[in-house]
Amino acid sequence: MSTPSYSLFCLGNPLLDMQVRDGEALLEKYELKANDAILAGEKQAPIYDDIKKNYEITYVAGGAAQNAARGAAYVLPPDSVVYTGSVGDDDLADQLKIANKREGLSEVYQVIPGDKTGACAVVITGHHRSLVTNLRAAEKFDQSHLSSPKVAPLIDAAKFFYVEGYFLTHGVGPALELSSKASAAGKTFVLNLSAPFIPQFFGEQVKTIIPHTDVIIGNEAEAESWATANGLADPKNLAEVAKAVAKLPKANDKPRTVVFTQGAQSTVVVTSDKPDEAKWYPVTALTDDQIVDTNGAGDAFAGGFVGALVAGKNLDEAVEAGHKLGSMCVQLVGPQYKWPKVQVL
Repeated sequence: MSTPSYSLFCLGNPLLDMQVRDGEALLEKYELKANDAILAGEKQAPIYDDIKKNYEITYVAGGAAQNAARGAAYVLPPDSVVYTGSVGDDDLADQLKIANKREGLSEVYQVIPGDKTGACAVVITGHHRSLVTNLRAAEKFDQSHLSSPKVAPLIDAAKFFYVEGYFLTHGVGPALELSSKASAAGKTFVLNLSAPFIPQFFGEQVKTIIPHTDVIIGNEAEAESWATANGLADPKNLAEVAKAVAKLPKANDKPRTVVFTQGAQSTVVVTSDKPDEAKWYPVTALTDDQIVDTNGAGDAFAGGFVGALVAGKNLDEAVEAGHKLGSMCVQLVGPQYKWPKVQVL
């Protein structure tokens, strides 16, 4: 049997989202912010049992890169996207596999025997979502999995690579291996900043990967966090922050593209070859009653954007695809996409 060849290879923390609505009391009880993402500390540890007992839970396949990979798979032809990360040998992993299969995403999970698949409590309040993650098996990803007979040929065959910022909390080694290989071969490596705490507390890890990164995606909160951590004069000036990120050192001479979204406000794109020519792309706003929940919207944007690049589209078309998929996602529960499939590209 010949090894299938996927254009896009994604790496991240596979998680099952446990989503609850009207979670105002939970925010207070567990000291959470409405529009934030954290790793569960001691204070938040009981939240998973609490919501199981006291709330109606919607289970959705999650994990930032896995959401984006499913989004890219949605807009691309079958067998275009493959994803890896580590899961436990439990029913949560089975639920993830079913969700991926439905959306045409192939996976080559590393399975950690006797461990539990990572989970993310998603607390919805109005149009905000607060994410509390317990990584469990996801943070035990072993770099050797990348050179395993099942995975190594997929990496060699891929033309695009996508890694979530969350993965850098434990997996800078594998991320560096993927990004430096991609960079040396002139392939495209994409990094999503994922959450404000990544540039804030894992800045050194981000710095390690950035020279090999061709596309950096983030939202306004992540951009501001990066700018503050790196001493920029005006951390709220999105175009200036994007320019500063675009101009960071790079291992090869391919121009770098920086994309910052800001929900319903315009998306800004800056490229390192034209750092002073920021381009703004308006978002078609939805009415309040069209928005079901915003969990996974940023990942959906990334999936549409990267999927379009894989399909050979230009930057303008890629942003449009990202906006379309993001808009579709917020009209559904959790990081999901419409069925039957809607043509996006």
